[in-house]
Amino acid sequence: MKLHLGVVDIPYRANGPIKSGKKKPRFNAGATTTGFVAQILEDKYSVMQNFADLHMNDIAELLTIGMAESVESLMQGAPPSLKPFGQPESEIGQLFRTYLDQSEIRQTGQPGVPTEAALKGVNHRLKNKRGPVRPDFIDTGLYQASFRAWID
Repeated sequence: MKLHLGVVDIPYRANGPIKSGKKKPRFNAGATTTGFVAQILEDKYSVMQNFADLHMNDIAELLTIGMAESVESLMQGAPPSLKPFGQPESEIGQLFRTYLDQSEIRQTGQPGVPTEAALKGVNHRLKNKRGPVRPDFIDTGLYQASFRAWID
């Protein structure tokens, strides 16, 4: 059994053509995907690895409970589930989203965290692209929403 942490690869929405005189975006919004961003964040900040390290006991407990519930259902005569770890996978996803919402990565001492963008309140969902200080790694919210955990 192997636990995988990753994202559903979704393209970020393009914000239209770049007007002359404006700085070019760091990423090509039309070609940038959540997978591309996740790889950059993992290489630079080890976001998912830090999550796994910080919450290993919680993850193990969720998987143990999920396995026990699957076995119990089988013993009571229920047909085998096609996704016996579906519930724990979903709960691990929620745990990751909470980890990002509450900036728990700051507890790990990861270099570069808190990020400058989070401290400046960079938020591409807002009209003026700035707001109050925000949690790290939540700008548009697409990376957070596309996170998935699955078992092989």
